[in-house]
Amino acid sequence: MAEQVLTDFIRALRSADVRVSTGEAIDAAEAVKLIGYADRQRLSDTLRCVLAKSPSEKLAHDRLFDLYFSRQAIPPNSQSEAPEQAASEDAEDGPGDMLDLMESGDETAIAMAMERAGQEAGLQDIRFSTQVSYFAQQMMKSLGVDRLESEMMQAFRERTEEGQAYAEDLIEGRKAMFARAREHAKQAFETYGAGATLAFREDVLAETALTALDVRDLARMQALVEKIAKRLATKHSRRRRKKNRGQLDVRKTLRANAGFDGVPFDIAWKQTKRDRAKIVAVCDVSGSVARVVRFFLMLLYSLNEVVPDIESFAFSGRLENVGDTLETDDFVHAMDKIINDIGMSSTDYGQSLSDMRMNHWDALDRRTTLIILGDGRSNYGDPRVDLFREAAARVKRVIWLTPEGESLWGSGDSELPRYRPHCHTMKQVTTVKDLERILDEALSRYS
Repeated sequence: MAEQVLTDFIRALRSADVRVSTGEAIDAAEAVKLIGYADRQRLSDTLRCVLAKSPSEKLAHDRLFDLYFSRQAIPPNSQSEAPEQAASEDAEDGPGDMLDLMESGDETAIAMAMERAGQEAGLQDIRFSTQVSYFAQQMMKSLGVDRLESEMMQAFRERTEEGQAYAEDLIEGRKAMFARAREHAKQAFETYGAGATLAFREDVLAETALTALDVRDLARMQALVEKIAKRLATKHSRRRRKKNRGQLDVRKTLRANAGFDGVPFDIAWKQTKRDRAKIVAVCDVSGSVARVVRFFLMLLYSLNEVVPDIESFAFSGRLENVGDTLETDDFVHAMDKIINDIGMSSTDYGQSLSDMRMNHWDALDRRTTLIILGDGRSNYGDPRVDLFREAAARVKRVIWLTPEGESLWGSGDSELPRYRPHCHTMKQVTTVKDLERILDEALSRYS
């Protein structure tokens, strides 16, 4: 049915992380009723306009449209109908018999039979590339491979030259049909399953310890961080817009609409002043923490849409402002430079706090969320808890993130128990999912 064609296409879009609401799906159905399926370019442009909002969604739409509709076989007399509608009207009894299809050599009939066999096999449920062969075998069963194999065995049993030649022709035909079924299943995976597979890989990657990442994972992690940042930015921009509207002021609304018999034509809102988000990040870039810092700062600097005011400091021995380096240079190159230039000294939290007090104290104010990322190991030097307490008193919130588990806090040269009373939150972070939760929580205080 025509509706099923569009429903399956929308399902493919959603599996590729294209957000399609129920209302947009209804609009798309109404639009397709008006324009039909005959003009593929017109259909593509229409669905693109209705269903894809962002540049990335438009790219996903274009890729999936070509994949999805290239599989549809439209007979010459049904150009205005939906592909599967025309196909179903042509053969209501099933996909068709494989032997008859092979003997006919009718490419359109074979393509339509493949489409129907895919529907019977549930190809729209394919999720992983490892399922391609399985679904191809299910399609072969729907097409009647059992009858073909029986015919083939009968020909072999005849023990004649004609029977042998016929059996070999059937073997070659079965190979060709299986290859077509496998290609059809592969295209279905690209349409329905590739997005789900990517989402699965991203979920696994998001829960993988950052310290355990391999070099080959870094590019995928950067793409994942960008997606997380976009998700956070969308969430908190929307929440802030909603909060900026304020709460309904019933008294003012009634007074303003007294001349309209109380009908509220003019709505009055109670406005609540909210601080603009400001984050100051102080990061230990020594060897034990550097990998976590890299992805934390990557995520933080991808949030400039909702956090316009970000200041970053890095230290191992002495503390330095690294904001300009991160904003003006390629991020990967900038982080390599920061770690090489700053991260090679003996770690000294007390000295870094002294440097903060001396040179950058004005960066801390009542709007600031101060985030410290480090293991709190100061090589038995003076941790300057007094300066940390003073810094905590100047800011809105203090969040301390550490890659070490709580059982290690206070062991050896760890000073975390002495810093902890002056923090609103002290948590272990090991994955990018942990970083997302922390930043989500921090941004919630401003929206």
